Amino acid sequence: MIDKKLKNLIEKNALAFATINKQGNPHCIAVGFVKVVSKNQILATDNCMVETRKNIQKNPNVVLAVWNKNWKEKCVGYELIGVAKYFTKGKWHEMIKKIPENRGEPCKGTILIKINKIKKLA
Repeated sequence: MIDKKLKNLIEKNALAFATINKQGNPHCIAVGFVKVVSKNQILATDNCMVETRKNIQKNPNVVLAVWNKNWKEKCVGYELIGVAKYFTKGKWHEMIKKIPENRGEPCKGTILIKINKIKKLA
């Protein structure tokens, strides 16, 4: 479950976002403009994704990793394992287009990630 402390960490830092392609190989990118929308759901913006979008359409299993910026002094990180759905319209896409960080961005799509497992990394 995403608590208030983890929500803050997720929304204020870039996240590593990993998917799997059709050959079974991992693909990892950094994402920002992420919003926690419930105790187990995260929205991510697709402004420039190509391979990530294709991978989600073939295999929706994803992993996110996030850690605090000041990791040398206080190393805290989490792995978030979940299932992703990709949207180009509807309530989730409209919601992500309205966040201030996306002003002027293309917002080609929205990824809703349902988190099934959270593991503390440090």
